[in-house]
Amino acid sequence: MTPNSRSGAGRKGLATLVCGALAAGGLAAAGVTALEPGAASASSHREAPLISGTPQYDNTDVYAFVSPDKPDTTTIVANWTPFEEPAGGPNFYPFAEDAQYDLHIDNNGDAQGELLYRFTFDTHIKNKKTFLYNTGPVESLDDPDLNVTQTYDIELLKLKDQALVSRTKIADDVPVAPSNVGKASMPDYAALREQAVHHVGSGVTAFAGQADDPFFLDLRVFDLLYGGNLTEVGNDTLKGYNVNSIALQVPTHMITESAGQPIVGIWSTTQRKNAQGHFTQVSRLGNPLVNEVVNPLKDKDKFNADSPWNDGQFLKNVTHPELPRLIEAIYKIEAPAEPRNDLVDVFLKGVEGLNQPPHVRPSEQLRLNTSIAPSAEPKRLGVLDGDNAGFPNGRRLSDDVLDAALQVVEGELLGAKNDLGDAVDENDKEFEKAFPYVALPTEGSRGPLAKGTTGGNDVRSELADALQPAGTAGGSSQDTTLVAASAGAGAAGVLLIGTGLLWWRRMRRRPY
Repeated sequence: MTPNSRSGAGRKGLATLVCGALAAGGLAAAGVTALEPGAASASSHREAPLISGTPQYDNTDVYAFVSPDKPDTTTIVANWTPFEEPAGGPNFYPFAEDAQYDLHIDNNGDAQGELLYRFTFDTHIKNKKTFLYNTGPVESLDDPDLNVTQTYDIELLKLKDQALVSRTKIADDVPVAPSNVGKASMPDYAALREQAVHHVGSGVTAFAGQADDPFFLDLRVFDLLYGGNLTEVGNDTLKGYNVNSIALQVPTHMITESAGQPIVGIWSTTQRKNAQGHFTQVSRLGNPLVNEVVNPLKDKDKFNADSPWNDGQFLKNVTHPELPRLIEAIYKIEAPAEPRNDLVDVFLKGVEGLNQPPHVRPSEQLRLNTSIAPSAEPKRLGVLDGDNAGFPNGRRLSDDVLDAALQVVEGELLGAKNDLGDAVDENDKEFEKAFPYVALPTEGSRGPLAKGTTGGNDVRSELADALQPAGTAGGSSQDTTLVAASAGAGAAGVLLIGTGLLWWRRMRRRPY
């Protein structure tokens, strides 16, 4: 439960690091049992029974990396609301107002967060008498035609042994980038995204809004592991879907324990207000895919509701994973011998000599060594391919975490070399070069144009026929009167004229 609620090695090199830790006793029996009993998180696109029914609170992925264009800062990206269909209006995809969206940072390896950045959201509606999300083309975040908007606050909570030391509001009423309704409604969505990037102060930058889902993989693994004969690989299941993103870029010295201890553990949680007015944790996520394919059904909801310092109760799910046994049964690839202490080291402690903090308490977090500079040419398999700036040292947007994790689970670090993967090696959209780095969301107007149209104002003119006031169609005298009236009044609206139709699209720039 979240505290203080209100109310350079390549494949061989990484194997050497892990084997060295084993040989040194880093994962000897005593070291493993030191993972004290106690529950926690994972890449979660509908990964647990309870949270799958409440997508606003469902944290899909967490990313953490040294910012490639500002290497003295660290960027954290956390996403919510899986499988956002871009055309899913009229309500589209707001952040929940009864939730606390939290980013946790453990900077000393004790499995407890020392820093917590909390995002909370408010919704604002200009005109409740219309069903429309926007009542005309939107050119800015404060455009009167953007009928439904959201803002957020950010608090920084400093903790010691889960007790609150201080609470500081570092941002207030920051605008959220809206859902991308479509090209007619938001002709320059990139400009709206740019307006939603907010400089908080002290070098901290924040963003909240819709984005393309950056996780790329073929989720048909659940159809008997890609059809039982690998006929179901190579399709990016998340292509064309969006998520709600929260991104935070912070000077690295503000989140690390010291220059001599640059490793941080990062995870996110969602807390939802219950009927009694108290906040209860309903989702938690650190490393990708843990709650989806590591934890059995009996543990999934419990895992989402608990905290890193209690992860010992799930240790057997890591040391005796189900996935390799399923792969062996279906594809006859021999499962590595158990217990899988190699997985404990990589995913619960961090790799010694790479991203394992001193005196680490094993727990499920995304661990990042912030002293490792960004790669000039990132490799999708990260550390497995000699790129120490990538997964499992943090997680970049471009890291192919499914392939990397699958190869490790199948014994890559134990000498069982393999090139297993889902044949989806990159995202369908190119990531941005600057903060918040996530790709622009797919617009609701994607797909072919309506039959008989050419991409101009055809469809919007047809819509105008339906929206015009009764009695104005086909009357040239009324058209003339409207034109004269607009000229005399100096109206700032734009007149669309065609086949005897005059539509006041933005007269006086106020919602209708």
